[in-house]
Amino acid sequence: MTSLSPGSADALLFDLGRVVLDIDFSKAIACWAGHAGCTPEAIVARYVRDSEAYRLHEMGKISNEDYFESLRRSLGITISDAEFLEGWNAIFAGEMPDIADLLPRAARHMPLYAFSNTNRPHVDHFSKEYADLLGHFRELYLSSSMGLRKPDAEAFDHVVAAMGVPADRIVFFDDLAENIEGARARGLTAIHVTSPHDVGKALKALGI
Repeated sequence: MTSLSPGSADALLFDLGRVVLDIDFSKAIACWAGHAGCTPEAIVARYVRDSEAYRLHEMGKISNEDYFESLRRSLGITISDAEFLEGWNAIFAGEMPDIADLLPRAARHMPLYAFSNTNRPHVDHFSKEYADLLGHFRELYLSSSMGLRKPDAEAFDHVVAAMGVPADRIVFFDDLAENIEGARARGLTAIHVTSPHDVGKALKALGI
């Protein structure tokens, strides 16, 4: 566990998926399988999460239509863009446990920011669906708007500069090990969130 103590941070930076918002990708798979008339297992066997098209979509470099066309080819199904979008946005499964209490408490002590690899349809969806919860963040740094994504050094440097806080005074929360490593390489204090309790424990260590 990274060493944290009261007074050791000036800002908190949160990933969104599986840190603030719960994600259940099986909901997308089930939706697509239902529309395509195949089993979810058939889609799971063919789905490649971190494909080139996926990365480009997260950086806002290709359209939703182009990404869904790439899925049509890779998954071997012929559902419509609207049906892909329905499943794509079905993955949001609510708030992570306790986060609705933790964020306002933390915001009374220091500014909160979010940094997420995401895409435009997801942004459109969660910005409306979770507006109250996301309102605790001063700024959302989103890959699809910046054209940069974690864990790239350039992405972390961009966010740190935009926040205007020294990297070593930022505590960053993320659920993916590669993003934790990327953050630490750029000087941030990074907490690997592997259970819903990790954020609360870190805030307690910070005296929050």
